[in-house]
Amino acid sequence: MAGNTFGQLFAVTTFGESHGPAIGCVIDGCPPGIAIAAEDFAHDLARRATGRTRHTSQRHEADEVEILSGVYEGKTTGTPIALLIRNTDARSKDYAKIAEQFRPGHADYAYWQKYGHRDPRGGGRSSARETTMRVAAAVIAKKWLAAKFDVVVRGYLAQIGDIVPRGVDLGEAGAARIDWNVVESNPFFWPDASQVAELEDYMDALRKSGDSVGARIDVVAEGVPPGWGEPIYGKLDAELASALMSINAVKGVEIGDGFAVVSQHGSLHRDRMTPQGFASNHAGGILGGISSGQAVRCSVAFKPTSSLRLPVQGVDVHGEVVEIVTTGRHDPCVGIRATPICEAMVALVLMDQALRHRAQCGDVGEVTPRIPAGSE
Repeated sequence: MAGNTFGQLFAVTTFGESHGPAIGCVIDGCPPGIAIAAEDFAHDLARRATGRTRHTSQRHEADEVEILSGVYEGKTTGTPIALLIRNTDARSKDYAKIAEQFRPGHADYAYWQKYGHRDPRGGGRSSARETTMRVAAAVIAKKWLAAKFDVVVRGYLAQIGDIVPRGVDLGEAGAARIDWNVVESNPFFWPDASQVAELEDYMDALRKSGDSVGARIDVVAEGVPPGWGEPIYGKLDAELASALMSINAVKGVEIGDGFAVVSQHGSLHRDRMTPQGFASNHAGGILGGISSGQAVRCSVAFKPTSSLRLPVQGVDVHGEVVEIVTTGRHDPCVGIRATPICEAMVALVLMDQALRHRAQCGDVGEVTPRIPAGSE
């Protein structure tokens, strides 16, 4: 009811604040027998972490996971899994002045109106620090999806400001052909290696100006079998959109071609089927709210961060006009480190939907004909 739990059969509850003693999550409904250890979380948490480069917040957290329950002798037991990460580099003094101010573009005023009381340190519960636990929970989901269905969930930065990848082949179906080795080889998760230096210069100039910019993340889930998702209220695309919209600073989600469908003709958009496979994937791998067996494609729009050192007029808790200057350590573009967060939410949705499909339709088996995903 309080909105801190996500999922039905694979349910994740997160807790903790940005500058509290720790953040954590409880995962309920995880199948038993999944091999998991504390070190398994390190890779994706490092991908999400701040302080990796000069282009993100310089907060340096250890992000060491403590497994408190639900794992015995290296395997999940089927009971609730509790994960904890202690905050080790919080600087609450940076937020002393804004404790009585409402920063424009932030959740300060909304939290104040909802609860009548708030934790101003680093944004408290509204901080992106909370997403650390989503990434941690998704490590388990990714592992299970890969082992059971060969599902792989990957994302990349598809736009930052006005800059888009130049050397990416969009293919006949409009789905980008990505070299994932390139994506993982640079701090931006950018698919065109030739543009990394350009992005470095762009971010340096942006940081010096004191301003920020938005970004777009694309996520592709390959290997998703047909049949996942519910026909009406549990549509796979609806739950993906809801999950991705729950990420801090997200203002838009597209499935498949998204808003581009407005200008498309039906003769183009419909994904022709042949016995050899689908000819295109404009629908993003979802038909009628149910996966088609094609790659599931999502695109996520992040707003520019509102944590700026540029002065702006605002209002304090007494209703008085004040000048607000945000201090502390912040991202000039939150999208730079949002790729693993978007991947996490897609993986969590897919695992929950896989378990729900197994619960109702596990006896159906494979239905023929089965159309291959096709070439994108």
